Amino acid sequence: MKSGPLLQLERVSVRYGAIEALREVSIEVGAGEIVTIIGANGAGKSSLLKSIAGLEPIASGRILIDGRDIGAIPAHKRLQCGVTLAPEGRGIFPDQSVLDNLLLGAYSLQATAAEINALVGHGFELFPRLAQRQAQWAGTLSGGEQQMLALARALMSKPRLLLLDEPSLGLAPLVIRDILRSIRVLRDAGLTILLVEQMAHQALALADRGYVLETGRITLEGSGSALLANPGIRAFYLGAH
Repeated sequence: MKSGPLLQLERVSVRYGAIEALREVSIEVGAGEIVTIIGANGAGKSSLLKSIAGLEPIASGRILIDGRDIGAIPAHKRLQCGVTLAPEGRGIFPDQSVLDNLLLGAYSLQATAAEINALVGHGFELFPRLAQRQAQWAGTLSGGEQQMLALARALMSKPRLLLLDEPSLGLAPLVIRDILRSIRVLRDAGLTILLVEQMAHQALALADRGYVLETGRITLEGSGSALLANPGIRAFYLGAH
């Protein structure tokens, strides 16, 4: 950890009617870290990210950015706090061009045209294939290119905390490698990342630290390397014995 926690969740619970999706979850993400959340389908991983982004209300607990409670702040204003979600399923605008998708990602910024152009250029530098397809409708891109676009669009809001929900979902192994490499590049440039990822081995190998979420509760935490070496994690999540 490079400094104190940028993000803190203190005993956060999320409910859907009688169903408790998260139960008193407490986690920390330090500035400049990649922290990953692993868990089975239905464990509450997406609910966790959505609650941080303001897309799901919390029933109890606190969500803190730099010690400031943002739990009552609406989602569009959390962007101004530096919190950006790249959702599962990508959420791109298929009937808009690649470039227009990127520009829409900067809608919340009070920035000059030159600053926005610089952000677009950064996205194209990170994902050169997007530069080659900037005039192409986003819906005609491959799955991997759409995921690159979703990441590049999220970066257009100049996040301090990037929430990534299953960025490898449905992608070919070579594309997954490229996506994970780009996440590492972003972390090395100082971005703080909270990553939800079904491919536990790759996520833990990438992460500084990790948490295991089971049926809405955090059951284990540690460094990425320690969780990778944990026999229970290896047997249940990594398919190793």
